[in-house]
Amino acid sequence: MHPARAVLAAGDVDGDVYLYSYSCVEGENRELWSSGHHLNSCRDVAFSLDGQRLFTVSKDKSIHILTVEEGRMETRFSKAHSSALNCVLPINDHVFATGDDGGSLKVWDLRKGATVLEARQHEEYISAMAVDSNGKLLLTASGDGTLGVFNIKRRRFELLSEPQNGDLTSVVLLKRGKKVACGSSEGTIYLFNWDGFGATSDRFALRAESIDCMVPITENIVCTGSLDGVIRAVNVLPNRVLGCVGQHTGEPIEQLAVAPGGQLLASCAHDQKVKFWDISSLASIVVDDYRKKKKKGGPLKALSSKAAGSGEDFFADLREEAEVAQEAAAGSDSDDSD
Repeated sequence: MHPARAVLAAGDVDGDVYLYSYSCVEGENRELWSSGHHLNSCRDVAFSLDGQRLFTVSKDKSIHILTVEEGRMETRFSKAHSSALNCVLPINDHVFATGDDGGSLKVWDLRKGATVLEARQHEEYISAMAVDSNGKLLLTASGDGTLGVFNIKRRRFELLSEPQNGDLTSVVLLKRGKKVACGSSEGTIYLFNWDGFGATSDRFALRAESIDCMVPITENIVCTGSLDGVIRAVNVLPNRVLGCVGQHTGEPIEQLAVAPGGQLLASCAHDQKVKFWDISSLASIVVDDYRKKKKKGGPLKALSSKAAGSGEDFFADLREEAEVAQEAAAGSDSDDSD
């Protein structure tokens, strides 16, 4: 999503990149331009911080930088990495980072037209990256289950976390930069303290098939996309699944993005659609520490008018969670059963 305008970019498995203007008014979505410069699938797209450029990376190992206005190719790094590229993150007006399938990270400076940091600390692909508000520390999530920490200012590797179960698929900053949350292929959110990257401070199993992507909505709430096609809103500390924001029925969700202003969430999946969801109510949700007991078979709460309410499959994970809780209660001398 563009940082200021109602414009979004999307890349597909054929290597094409599209720019659209979008609107909540029916029939107002328009394709502005498309680009077919990549030879293989486009893995990630990202707007520059000022919204004037679009970065795209591909399985063909290239980085393209296009002008947002016309879609004109401004810069190309054709053999940017030795492995297929997987993600790109603009850090400031001149510096951006890329991660590849082999676990290599590169930080580039456009003023030099070259890298200022290269490191291969991960044993598997880099799935996602995040940077702190000062642009000093870069965090990488990897398929080897570790979180990497790199100091951009000093141009050096800092440390790797202990490996977690499953691939780490996403990394976001929460709680005004004091917490880092990583999603995993096992359906667990792992939490780290900002000054304690070596080991997790907390973990929260969503009972989703997986967490394939995750975006912050507020300082406490994230939205996650899963293999089961459900977008869940999750509160972090206290840890709660708040409900279902939307879904791509039976289609794995590839990516989530928040529109400027934080009122709309966009999602894309294997159904070749970009869908929009109203997330304006999430900012007003307050979660207290007291956990109400769930009723067996209770549905995942719909958080928007378009969210799941028709498909039985959407509630399977919550039924399972309730059953596990009831079995645990029945197996102990707990006094909180009805």
